[in-house]
Amino acid sequence: MIVGGGGREHALGWALVKSFEGRDFYFVPGNGGTITIGHNVENLKGYDEIVKFAKEKEIDFTVVGPEKPLVSGIVDKFREEGLSIFGPTKEAAQLEGSKAFAKELMKEAHVPTASFEIFDDFNAAKSYIEKNSAPFVVKADGLAGGKGAFVCSNVGEGIKALELLMQERKFGEAGDTVVIEDCLKGQEVSVHALVSGDKIYQFMPAQDHKRAYDGDRGPNTGGMGAYAPVPFLGKVQLSEIKERIFLPTIVGLEKRGIEYKGVLYAGLMITRSGPKVLEFNVRFGDPEIQVILPLLNEDFLELLLRTNEGDLPDGIAWSDQSAVGIVVASDGYPGKYETGFEIVICDNSCILFHAGTRIENRVLYTDGGRVLSVVGVDRSLKKARDKTYKCIEKIKFTNMYYRKDIGDKGIKP
Repeated sequence: MIVGGGGREHALGWALVKSFEGRDFYFVPGNGGTITIGHNVENLKGYDEIVKFAKEKEIDFTVVGPEKPLVSGIVDKFREEGLSIFGPTKEAAQLEGSKAFAKELMKEAHVPTASFEIFDDFNAAKSYIEKNSAPFVVKADGLAGGKGAFVCSNVGEGIKALELLMQERKFGEAGDTVVIEDCLKGQEVSVHALVSGDKIYQFMPAQDHKRAYDGDRGPNTGGMGAYAPVPFLGKVQLSEIKERIFLPTIVGLEKRGIEYKGVLYAGLMITRSGPKVLEFNVRFGDPEIQVILPLLNEDFLELLLRTNEGDLPDGIAWSDQSAVGIVVASDGYPGKYETGFEIVICDNSCILFHAGTRIENRVLYTDGGRVLSVVGVDRSLKKARDKTYKCIEKIKFTNMYYRKDIGDKGIKP
């Protein structure tokens, strides 16, 4: 069973179903794409009902996609009932659930990150912004669906971000506490690692594109596309990331009596002085995992099971190809957008991971902001990118939009 209904969950299912061939496969709630490889279960309300469903269907293994169930403690509930599930406990998931918790832990563990201050009072935060020079980043402490970070180039933008988070409460209680940190410069990359206690195995890196529009302009989104691998990140830097970021973070958690099992995703800025942490996520990245899994030459289920069992492999086999994934979205995302438009797809040469889609009477409709992740795989990054954009030309729906520059940073580093 996979908990979640986005592009990440479709990608996880696409990889896992190869191992589960011939078995029942459930998505809670799933989308218009997941229904082609399993059963969508849309009527479960709350984690108690999901646990009950897992028992009734004798689910062998559950994988949690989104961050909210992990931060809310779904893994703890499953394990209390003796059910097998992949993901960190509620206590460990604070690494994503609270930016303040993560920043304080990084400070204690000497993990490289931007200098920061934490505020739960609007006037104190406003005074700090007025006294310090821009640019800086204002972040909601809690979960905000990838939209709670504001890069501010001047004091006015900083105060506006504070008002949005702390006074207008755009993201509810997530913005009651804010983190204000220095704005780091460099190339942003994402590195996932399977973590089982003190055992860590890193996946190949990917580069996400958070901003809504070409040239990294516009508001932050959940991600408008990604590519892998990242040509400007070599073995030396990946080793440094493991030694200076992942290992001390896990040791820092252990000192607090917290064991970590699951995947840990580090959003990094590769600066002139080395990699620094922008954020930690306690689940697979979306849309990064959509370009990583097609390059994995291993049994994905076995890797997850071995993580749970504390028996990580010494190495993982990867394809020597490249993958580019481009998010096709509804115009207006990440703000207001319309749904319910028919989707026409006339090309199957790329991998399509569904996110905001639904099927009614055998017709596919838009049902969210991010609609599809279109993934092209080829011998080079440029070939993969060109292939993906050619596939997108054969997809049609009203109010469709997408970025035209995904992958350019890797092709022209």
